[in-house]
Amino acid sequence: MTVPIVHALATSYPTLNITVLSRSMCQPLFAHLPNNVHFSIADLHGKHKGIQGLNVLLKDLDYRSFDYVADFHNVLRSKWLRWKFFQAEKKVAAINKGRYGKWMLTRKKCKRFVQQKTSFDRYADVLAKLGFAVQPTFTSVFDNVLKPITEWTKPTDSHWIGIAPFAKHVGKIYPIDKMEQVVKLLSQQNNTILFFFGAGNSERTVLEDWGKRYKNSVSLAGKSNLTKDLEVINQLDVMVSMDSANMHLASLTGTPVVSIWGATHPYAGFLGWKQKEENAVQLDLKCRPCSVFGNKPCHRSDYACLNDITPEMIVERINANLK
Repeated sequence: MTVPIVHALATSYPTLNITVLSRSMCQPLFAHLPNNVHFSIADLHGKHKGIQGLNVLLKDLDYRSFDYVADFHNVLRSKWLRWKFFQAEKKVAAINKGRYGKWMLTRKKCKRFVQQKTSFDRYADVLAKLGFAVQPTFTSVFDNVLKPITEWTKPTDSHWIGIAPFAKHVGKIYPIDKMEQVVKLLSQQNNTILFFFGAGNSERTVLEDWGKRYKNSVSLAGKSNLTKDLEVINQLDVMVSMDSANMHLASLTGTPVVSIWGATHPYAGFLGWKQKEENAVQLDLKCRPCSVFGNKPCHRSDYACLNDITPEMIVERINANLK
């Protein structure tokens, strides 16, 4: 979710040298940003693990050469790094995650049902604290690429639909049997090709099975990498996703996303970049949202927020984006 704001910083202040510090898996997301954006890998399971590893990371970064530090994460590791930069008399700022407002939104009783500041706005606030006001104009990670090279090329007379049916927590996952009904209905539509996205052995098993049983369906699970996934997502007419990473990946290519929401809610501020709330399929229940991240057990024990969404509701929203 940081990409649009880093892009805004780079384009608004072209003389700045910007280093993005993150895990290696995120590097493709920043590959086509302006030339003043550089990427540095944090090997948190290797040489940068633990406090000693973080000190190695600081040396690897040549941290005294930096003038400003924007902490978009504000967790234990980044707090340690931020403190070391502060000791070195660098100007630092960290994200305000708005925990109180999110608690009010998700508490069991007397919810305060108010749109919270988006993560994008919170990242921009961090930069403003450092003296760098930005107005994001980002549209796609492929903006600076004439034509992404990909083994998949979309015919002009077809509809490409991506389906990413999994998420980290059960409170975000639409029941797989119901999602299969969505796949079945879509596979019956003319000139439609379905692409399935997922990771992990259990997800791969489900998606490969769908790819075999439903016509014009392709599972990319375990057969691709982030760069190749982005190249396919960039060509989709629409992505169907949970409140998950795939929603954000599609958003970073400018692809419309039909997102399915259960325990969580767009009001917590995590809707994908430039995505329309009308494409968020969700039910109006008094108990939701009950969680910011979907990791809390259902108060009702029935996950009605997900189970009561019909496959037809999702397909209708998908087709509205194909017209």
